[in-house]
Amino acid sequence: MITSDRLNWLLDTIERSLEEPELSGADVAGRAYLSRFHFDRLVAAAVGESPGALRRRLLLERAAHMLATSDASVLEIAHDTGYRSPEAFTRAFGRAYGGSPRDYRRSGRMTHDLPAPSGVHFHPPGGLRLPATARSTAMDVLMRMIDHHLWLVGEIVDRTDRVDEETLDRPIELSVEGIDDDPTLRSLATRLVSQLEMWVTAVEGGQTMPPAGDTSAAGLRARLATVDPRFRKLVMEPVEQGHADETFVDATCDPPETFTYGGIVAHVLTFSAVRRTLAIGALTSAGIDDLGSGDPMRYVGGSGSDASTITRRRDQ
Repeated sequence: MITSDRLNWLLDTIERSLEEPELSGADVAGRAYLSRFHFDRLVAAAVGESPGALRRRLLLERAAHMLATSDASVLEIAHDTGYRSPEAFTRAFGRAYGGSPRDYRRSGRMTHDLPAPSGVHFHPPGGLRLPATARSTAMDVLMRMIDHHLWLVGEIVDRTDRVDEETLDRPIELSVEGIDDDPTLRSLATRLVSQLEMWVTAVEGGQTMPPAGDTSAAGLRARLATVDPRFRKLVMEPVEQGHADETFVDATCDPPETFTYGGIVAHVLTFSAVRRTLAIGALTSAGIDDLGSGDPMRYVGGSGSDASTITRRRDQ
């Protein structure tokens, strides 16, 4: 059985070959260090169509995108798609899309996917769009966001042990009014942990806020190790089981307030995002920058770089 990493590597090979449409099937297989027979067999078994059929379809989808978004001539697009003559390109395009390239250009179509057993399609400007390997739901995304939050809080806490006491208690000049008064790296790390303790206490029916605990790096890490599984069980399990809108009375408030499990999750992720960002900024100012911006993108899904390292093209 082909693994996900192996499939991605094979598809990467095919994706790169789109820039050289004149390559033969043997040439593409060679780029993957495989025989033509073995390469064809692996790709066909994994995606349901041969590498040759997959490449031809992707090149036609790219051609359709170029017709819709560029001023390139049909002759230029035919050449870029690997056809030796515009007539051959027009015949192939007509079989795929049911009309000539010129008619397609005039149609104004903006989606160019052709039927595909693999679910793999061209994605402009020159990449591929791959189907998910498994069905995911909004709950899956939410759980990964919580996983990222709890992981990142632990990473922030661990790094507070790498700065001196003066840095740990130095006021953070850029603060957010209404979130925390006069924040420091220590107070932010403490609040990230105590917020979880507060909600666990509320869900368990506690009458008062939990007492202040150890705010050293080791103490915060121990407190997080205790509250993390309790928060998952008491708050996230009901949400995952479809009870996000169930309400309970929080007697630690004066007067008592009513909350839902879903509301707790929304509150924690919203306000913790501010505190995490400020804490990471303080760590960066202290020379500890290995957390980047704390971007959850790769943790939740995808392979993109941290937001702090990404540059984007801009029109000149």
